Amino acid sequence: MKNKVSNNRLLSIDVLRGFDMLMIIFADRFFYHLNIAAQTETTGFFATQFEHPKWFGFHFYDIIMPLFLFLVGVVIPFSMERRVAEIDNKAKLYPHIIKRFVILFFLGWVVQGNLLALDITKFQIFSNTLQAIAVGYLFSCVAFIHLNKKLRYILFVVCLIVFALLLEFAPVPGIGRSKLLPNKNIALYIDHYIFGRFDDGYQYTWLLSGLGFISTTLSGVFAGEMLRLKIPREKIALKLVKLGFLLLIVGLILHVGHPSVKKIWNSTFVLISSGICTLMLVLFYWLIDVKGFINWGFLFKVIGVNAITAYVLSHVFNFPEISKYLLFGFEPFIGNYYNVLATILGFGILYLLLWYMNKNKTYIKI
Repeated sequence: MKNKVSNNRLLSIDVLRGFDMLMIIFADRFFYHLNIAAQTETTGFFATQFEHPKWFGFHFYDIIMPLFLFLVGVVIPFSMERRVAEIDNKAKLYPHIIKRFVILFFLGWVVQGNLLALDITKFQIFSNTLQAIAVGYLFSCVAFIHLNKKLRYILFVVCLIVFALLLEFAPVPGIGRSKLLPNKNIALYIDHYIFGRFDDGYQYTWLLSGLGFISTTLSGVFAGEMLRLKIPREKIALKLVKLGFLLLIVGLILHVGHPSVKKIWNSTFVLISSGICTLMLVLFYWLIDVKGFINWGFLFKVIGVNAITAYVLSHVFNFPEISKYLLFGFEPFIGNYYNVLATILGFGILYLLLWYMNKNKTYIKI
């Protein structure tokens, strides 16, 4: 059914954010357990697509975290453009920005930094999507407040160039020149050196990769600025398509000499993922805000309007395990599919909570 969007709010952003969260809180675990149970080529393909490659390569799941950062950038022009233009002292904007940065970083400790374990030996300082968002959000807001549009594009390019050069040419003690390989790149060395025993314990990198997080979020800012243009929405969609393909093509060209690596969020990965994110935004924007097809997006919107809540709850509480208190009698009858059913019902419990919050207009904002 086709309905017209009744106000100026871009519903497509909430729906796309909800789609992204659905992939994080449900799809990855669902396809993993489905493949264990079914063991077919088809389920194996989907299960693989919801895993990150060991190093080089690109799977569908690699777009989920960048899309989260990208959408944070998209909403920055919507939330800050008028305030930046009207406020008499830009310093007044910083308390809210810093507060949000601190909350996001703290929540990152809660969901993946092992803060709730109350064991200092298990604590990880920088290891989570929310913390990457915090970094991207902080620096992108600063850029939006103090730099004009041209300088923001220049900052985006500079971050990518500097990061790529460091990964290719910086000296790494005990190794020599940095190489785009596990345990041989400058980004991982810096994390190990700064965090010591408090790093995330994997080959993911965070500190130097902050240049990538900032660039990804800035790419969302560019898209958000286009969405704010006072021109017909069809022309906005065309501009976004051009931006998306430009980022993607440049990323694929760079991939030839500087391959994409999600684990260190290098410049090639930023360009490829940002291009895909932009094209996904165009698709949702065209269907919902241009053509007015909105009913199909309700499932995702319920999640998208409380995305941070959904993310934190899904990491703090194991909803599939909770669902097993209701499903334990089914296990002897469905065997390996028991975990598939538990994953579905566990998501259903979380979704019911989010639906109730949306129904009562309860939105937890940071």
